[in-house]
Amino acid sequence: MASAPPIPPLDLWAKLSIDFDDARLLLVADGNKIILGIPDQRTLDKLSALGDKAKKPGTPKPAGGPLAALQPLHDAVQRLGLVLDLRVGGKTYAEFGVGTGPRITAAAVLGKIGSFFGGR
Repeated sequence: MASAPPIPPLDLWAKLSIDFDDARLLLVADGNKIILGIPDQRTLDKLSALGDKAKKPGTPKPAGGPLAALQPLHDAVQRLGLVLDLRVGGKTYAEFGVGTGPRITAAAVLGKIGSFFGGR
């Protein structure tokens, strides 16, 4: 099977501000790095819930857990030669496009645990 031809390196520059609910999301790109800034865990949870609502009832969860579900995003970002940094409250939560799989930080785990108990 022939592999896809290599994609030429992308050089990006962008700044986009998105108002969502009562929060402002910021997407910034420079060179091959893209940063998506989300102000707090509550806003991230609301965004995640939108994806859950879009799924049809009874749709099975992907095998391998949440990291396996993020692998296609990681692979696509890596194929494009980009790095995607997801930041919540100024802290890196996840990084895609570097290494063999998505990198989830301790801040993301602690933030999710905190939101589970009603913290911000």
